[in-house]
Amino acid sequence: MSLVKYEIFNKVAELNSFTKTAEALGVTQSAVSHAITSLEKEFSLPLFIRNHSTITLTKNAEGLLIVIRKILYYNNMLRQEVDAINGLNKGTVRVGVFTSISTNWIPSIVKEMEDYYPNIEIELLEGNYTEIKQWLQSGKLDCGFINNETYLESFEIAQLKRDRLLCVVSDQSPLSKERKISIQQIESVPFIMPIYQCYHDIQKIFEENKVTPNIRFENMNENSVFSMVENNLGISIMPEMIIPKSIDSIKAIPLEIDSYRTIGLAVRKPPSPATKKFSEVTRRWVLSKYT
Repeated sequence: MSLVKYEIFNKVAELNSFTKTAEALGVTQSAVSHAITSLEKEFSLPLFIRNHSTITLTKNAEGLLIVIRKILYYNNMLRQEVDAINGLNKGTVRVGVFTSISTNWIPSIVKEMEDYYPNIEIELLEGNYTEIKQWLQSGKLDCGFINNETYLESFEIAQLKRDRLLCVVSDQSPLSKERKISIQQIESVPFIMPIYQCYHDIQKIFEENKVTPNIRFENMNENSVFSMVENNLGISIMPEMIIPKSIDSIKAIPLEIDSYRTIGLAVRKPPSPATKKFSEVTRRWVLSKYT
């Protein structure tokens, strides 16, 4: 068993490129190619489908990758445990984040990690709820911020914050004078559906209250949603953390029915020492910010 080969295989699977893997790991491209060929001979099966300009994992290799990532994870944990015994806090933590977390929380959390644990490196991978869940399950991440309704076996999930879902309207809209927005009012006007970050939270509100919104546009990017709302092309629903306070022409109004998304941090069990430190700092920082 060669952990170096496994590390190369893992990085190729992540980057889908021998050239980029060689650059990332500081080795030659021929060394990467040799490591993959050697593993394919050792396993007696192909690991990648090679096209002219791209490579992709075979179905068999997708299953092997999960196991290999577990081996690399526990090897990394062993090194970190040894460092901890020797009084050192070292290691790398791979963290999954979504937009509002990377904008509002991560800069302060990373700064605090650097102050307390300067030898722990933080790697961030940004995606939506579904992507982060998949990355956690595949072993690509050590921990990740999730919607607390996400179920993940072999992960400890710490609840961090209940983030209100608010209705956002233009100051030109007749609804801008309302103190609260009802379900009936949502159905009566065009709706801009954000589908990148909080789509499932909004869908849950509609399903539970039997709402059929008049969806005019669907947008991946919340900034484009705010732009459309600002121009009075429709209303939307957004988590409070995402709504910019700098746009005076947008009003954020509570819904008649209290609705929230619950943000949690999913941490692989057992956590590495570095991941444990990140989790502790994150929970401490969130507690200090919202209490």
